[in-house]
This record gives sequence, C-alpha cells and structure tokens, in this order.
Amino acid sequence: MIFTAQIKVMPLKDLLDPQGKAVLGGLHNLGMKEANDVRIGKFIELQIEADSKEVAEKMANNAAEKLLANPVMEMFEVSVQTH
Repeated sequence: MIFTAQIKVMPLKDLLDPQGKAVLGGLHNLGMKEANDVRIGKFIELQIEADSKEVAEKMANNAAEKLLANPVMEMFEVSVQTH
C-alpha cells in the first residue's frame, strides 16, 4: 500500500531564526508592519510503500530523526495519509 508522509521541520522556538528575521525585515520594508514574527522551515513529502499506516509512520519518523531534521536545532511533525 502507498502512503504519503508529510513532514514539517521548524527551528526550535528558543533558537534565533536568521532567515525568519530577514523575511520579517523585508515585510516591514514592504509596509507590512503588522507582521510580528516569521519562522522559516521545511516541508517534505514522501511517498512510502508499507504494509500499514503505522509502519509508514515509523519509517517517516526514522527518516526525519536521522536525516531530515537536526534535533539540536529543529523539531518536526509527521503526518501520514493513505494515497
């Protein structure tokens, strides 16, 4: 069975996000003074062939933990749906 895993990777809240600060400055330069904070992350979508949703979730979490996210600086969320 084919599953789609969506993985959202974001910087930890306590860490400075230089990309986010740069975008926030750009938004303010465009006149969007209402923007208070910007956090820049990554969105990864994987197609996984697995016997069950649970197995696909385990595979996606493993990929995120070992490759897609840096646990020292980032957190991640995994969502898996049937394709």
